[in-house]
Amino acid sequence: MHQTIFVATGTIRLGQLLKLAGLVDTGGEAKLRVQNGEVRVNGAVDTRRGRQLAPGDLVEMAGIVVQVAEADEKTTE
Repeated sequence: MHQTIFVATGTIRLGQLLKLAGLVDTGGEAKLRVQNGEVRVNGAVDTRRGRQLAPGDLVEMAGIVVQVAEADEKTTE
């Protein structure tokens, strides 16, 4: 499964993205999953929940891929 998350600020933290994408329910769950090495960013395991993601980054967890994209005026209306 592949989904796209649009961010208006240009960047988003990994833990926030996991919650926004519905991959975790809480920040605590995001922290545990990231620390346990269950999350890949651009193909590599990343254990930093606060990692800043930018448009174009790909995050994968449990077989689901989420792409970060920059929101434009059409996606924020």
